Amino acid sequence: MTFRPRALRAVLLLAGFFQIGIALLAAMAVLDWLLVTRLFTARAARFEGMIIAVTVLLAVIILRGMFTFLRAGCLGRMDHGVAVGPDDQPELWAEVRAAAEVAGERPPDELYLVAEVNAGVAEQSRLLGLLPGRRRMLLGLPLLAGLTVPRLRAVLAHEFGHYSDRDGRLGALTMRGRKAVLHTVEMFHEGSTALHEAIGGLYVGYAHVFLRASQSVARDQELTADRMAAEHAGRDATAATLRALPVLAAAHTHYMKTYAGMGEPLGALPPVGEVYGGFRRLLAARPGELLTTFSAGTRPPRPHRYDSHPPDAERIALIERLSADGRADGGDGPPALGLLHDADGVFVAMEARGLPDGVARLPRMRWEDLVLARAVADAEDWSRPLQVAVARALRSAAPALDATLVHRTDVTAPQEEPVPPGLDEVLDAIDRGLLWPEVADRLPKPPQAARLTGPSARNFIRPKVFDGLAGLVHLHLVRSGHAVPDTGWSGRPGLALPQEWEEGLDDALDAAVADTPDTTPLRALLVSSATVSA
Repeated sequence: MTFRPRALRAVLLLAGFFQIGIALLAAMAVLDWLLVTRLFTARAARFEGMIIAVTVLLAVIILRGMFTFLRAGCLGRMDHGVAVGPDDQPELWAEVRAAAEVAGERPPDELYLVAEVNAGVAEQSRLLGLLPGRRRMLLGLPLLAGLTVPRLRAVLAHEFGHYSDRDGRLGALTMRGRKAVLHTVEMFHEGSTALHEAIGGLYVGYAHVFLRASQSVARDQELTADRMAAEHAGRDATAATLRALPVLAAAHTHYMKTYAGMGEPLGALPPVGEVYGGFRRLLAARPGELLTTFSAGTRPPRPHRYDSHPPDAERIALIERLSADGRADGGDGPPALGLLHDADGVFVAMEARGLPDGVARLPRMRWEDLVLARAVADAEDWSRPLQVAVARALRSAAPALDATLVHRTDVTAPQEEPVPPGLDEVLDAIDRGLLWPEVADRLPKPPQAARLTGPSARNFIRPKVFDGLAGLVHLHLVRSGHAVPDTGWSGRPGLALPQEWEEGLDDALDAAVADTPDTTPLRALLVSSATVSA
């Protein structure tokens, strides 16, 4: 079956989705009329009111579903994006208009920049696109930060390609219909009553029929959009863009979790404009293949069975079968972020729109200060369980030494909490043979590991001891001025340690937490750092 018959079948099924509501409303109206005019008896009077009430409630639910279906393309408020007009960003708008022209479509009426690795065009259409309306385009700032202009052109042309009428309006209408059907089904799922579930079950069943029937049409529409992108940006640039987008998405996820969210436990934020704008620093420090490490070894998300996007490998293969057009892959093109006037100001405006009010009011810290504060906080978290376990082991092993080793307090404030053991005291406890099992047994364990004994217990708890001891070492080096913050844009943020510590710390820690502990290598490093300080 060719494209047009398949698309026509999908549109007829789409109309049937709406006609279900009409048929149900008509059936209930006939039932109510028969109850009132033909079936009314004194015996049935007590049931008549209840039946009519149920049918009225069902009618309200159905009408709500039909209204949701018809308004599925309605544009709501945009609270999380930065609106940019043609006068604000003329170069960006020129690229958007050029992509729309290639697709034979009208450009959007609104353009919003958002903090996502995504792009899309939505239309406030009526009757699922038979009557056109206002258009809005969403364009992710991370895309502008991570793509060149030629590759951005491929993204823009693809989005307008969804609305292309080269195969008639049926393909675009089917795509809108799929969104409307899914939106309507979600509305029924939100209802919590048995009536919602009953009516929703009928619509869900029909939705599966429609989505299966329209799946091939939707996929053809996606491939049409890819061909339009290749026509506008070039075959190689379009294929390169499809390869780059998953890598860019993985890098952005890493950035938001590792950098933008770094200050969350501290109640602090990066510098103004850097919550989203700092992503540029990560991209600048990881050119080319270094970025692929973020997505290396990860499986692509399992697609939904009704996902209209074919697998990326299939899309790339089909694009590369197109005739060569002599255009490069766009990797050396000008950065797309250069299309923006005052990009720094745009990132600041994005924070004002994208951050919740409570979060936006948090104090700001320089990247170096934020990295150092987070490294210290993490080191304290790692070391605290070990310090508590050592303190308890010392109290148990030598109560007479409690006052000097564990419960040291300022004589002017005898009511203060005991000072936890420091690095030297922990090493002394290890040298006294308290690590296995006295200290280890006092470290917290999950229930599934509580019954482990012998080598199994040691192997389970050893990484926790390692981390706790590493945390104490980091705190010692920070306080002595030997560790400095490293933003790690090309790696991971943390502390930069002296060279001898970087080279020997892991081996020294391994020796200290071995079955037969040896703190000599770690103490030697401590002596060397003290000598340097002197």
